[in-house]
Amino acid sequence: MRNTERYHVTGANSLWHVYKTVPFWKVIKNFIVIQLARYTPFLSLKNWLYRTFLRMKVGDQTAFALMVMLDVMFPERISVGKNTVIGYNTTILAHEYLIKEYRLGNVLIGDEVMIGANSIILPGVTIGDRAVIAAGTVVHKDVASGTFVGGNPMRMIYSKEEMKKRIGQDDFLKDHA
Repeated sequence: MRNTERYHVTGANSLWHVYKTVPFWKVIKNFIVIQLARYTPFLSLKNWLYRTFLRMKVGDQTAFALMVMLDVMFPERISVGKNTVIGYNTTILAHEYLIKEYRLGNVLIGDEVMIGANSIILPGVTIGDRAVIAAGTVVHKDVASGTFVGGNPMRMIYSKEEMKKRIGQDDFLKDHA
């Protein structure tokens, strides 16, 4: 189970209640900032936009590839560690609007994480340091540090121990002490 807060609604589905949950002008501002950042090739500018206007925590030397789509309503609930790569066209969500409820959850992405292109990160998940997410993965639960996961549904491809063997124990320990 993901770590999300659940809010029940009555009457129309929860998306009809959207501006009771988040201010309209906040969504407009976030949308403009995210769209600008999606198309800029300047990594330092993207990180500055995210930190300054979206109140996200973004570590040094983290790289968001072109077309990354961040949560428009609650980007401040996304935290990305240092020296992490977020692949092309990845979507990171901190909310989900359902029929009878909406859910909010922090997304915590560690240091030196590699997220492959076209992945989807759902609300309320934690991705540990040095984890690798294969392209096209739907991350619907926490990912342990140092593991390699992929697919839909997501499954473990290599454990931390198997990753150490694949890249060389000495190199792994030297680079990830």
